[in-house]
Amino acid sequence: MPKFRNIYVAATSQHVGKTTSTLGLVSAFMSRGFKVGYCKPVGQKFLNVQNLRVDKDTILFADLIGFDIVPEIHSPVILGPGATERYLDNPHRVNLEAWLKNAEEALSIENDIVIYEGTGHPGVGSVAGVSNAHVAKIMNAGVIMVVEGGIGSTIDMLNMTTALFREEGVPIIGVIINKVIPEKIEKIRHYVGKWLDRQGLPLLGLIPYEKTLAYPLIKSVADAVRGVVTYNADQIDNKVENIIAGSLIELDELKSSHDLLLVVATKSINEAIRKIEFIAKNHSIENCPLSGIVATGEGTMDTHTIRYIEKHKLPLIRTDLDTYGAVLHISRIEVKINRSTPWKIRMAIDLIDKNIDLNPVIGSSRL
Repeated sequence: MPKFRNIYVAATSQHVGKTTSTLGLVSAFMSRGFKVGYCKPVGQKFLNVQNLRVDKDTILFADLIGFDIVPEIHSPVILGPGATERYLDNPHRVNLEAWLKNAEEALSIENDIVIYEGTGHPGVGSVAGVSNAHVAKIMNAGVIMVVEGGIGSTIDMLNMTTALFREEGVPIIGVIINKVIPEKIEKIRHYVGKWLDRQGLPLLGLIPYEKTLAYPLIKSVADAVRGVVTYNADQIDNKVENIIAGSLIELDELKSSHDLLLVVATKSINEAIRKIEFIAKNHSIENCPLSGIVATGEGTMDTHTIRYIEKHKLPLIRTDLDTYGAVLHISRIEVKINRSTPWKIRMAIDLIDKNIDLNPVIGSSRL
C-alpha cells in the first residue's frame, strides 16, 4: 500500500501541471489495483452540476475514476467571486476547516488512497485560512510538488514554496519537474537532483515538454474573442496547433499542420480561402490544413467560401474584434485539460507512466 494514505498534489505556481500530474498519479495507482479517491478541497472556478456548485476539475476525475459527485466531499470549498470580501467581513460565519475534515474522513473510509489536487500556488487560499499548505495539513497528506523545468529558477521556486509546507509540518513526498525541454533533461536531472538530495527531497521524475498539451480548442477561442460560431458549431472541440493570419499565408505553415486557425478580416476572407486552395493544389496538400476560422469585423462571404467551410466542416467564429485584437486575446488563453480533450487525458497519463517513479511513494505492506 502507499506509504501515505493521503497525497496532496501542489505546484510552485499556476499552470505548471497539477492536473496533468494528478491525472497520471490517479491512473497509476488505479492500475496497481488501489481504490483511489479524488478531491479538489479548495476550488476557484466552478460549474453547476444539477444545481450544485463543484470545481470544474472534479467533473474530469469523476469520469476517470467513476464516482458520483458529492460536492461537500469531492469539492467542499469554493472560493468564487466575492468570497474574499465575505470572509474578511465575517471570518467566523463558516467553519471551512470542518468542511475539509468532513471530506477527508468520508474519503478515507471509502478508499485505499486519496489524491487531493491543490489550487494555484501554495499560498492561494491564505486569506480564508485555507492555503494549500494548511489544507494539506488538515487532510493529513504528504505532498508531491510539481515545478516547471529549469535549474536556478526551479531551485528558487522550490526553496520558497516548500517553506510554507515546512511551516505547517507537512512532509514533502517528492518532486516532479514538468515541462522540461527534452535536450536539457539530463542536465536538469543532474543539477536540480543535487540540490534536492541536499534537502532530503526525492526526485520522482522529469516530464518532457509536450507542446500538444498547450493546444486550445475552438470553443476556447470563441470565448476568448467573445465570438459566435455561425457555421459547424458541432466542431468546436477541434484543436488549434497554430494561428495563421489571412494576410500572411505561407506554404511552410500550411504544410506543417492540419490544425491551423485562420484569423482574417471578414472583408478579406474570400481572398484568403482562395490563396489556401491555390497553395494546397500546387503543392499536393491533400487534407484541409485548417481546424477553424475566426472572421473579424464586418464583411460578407461569397458562395465559394461558404462551400469551402461546409465541405471541410470548419467552425467559423464571427467577432467584432479586429484581427490584431483577436490574435491578442487568443494568445492569452489559459489551456486546461478537460473532458473535451480526451487526447490530452491519455497523454497526461502516459507521460506520468513513462517518466515518474512511484517507488518512493508506494510501501510494501497493507495499511
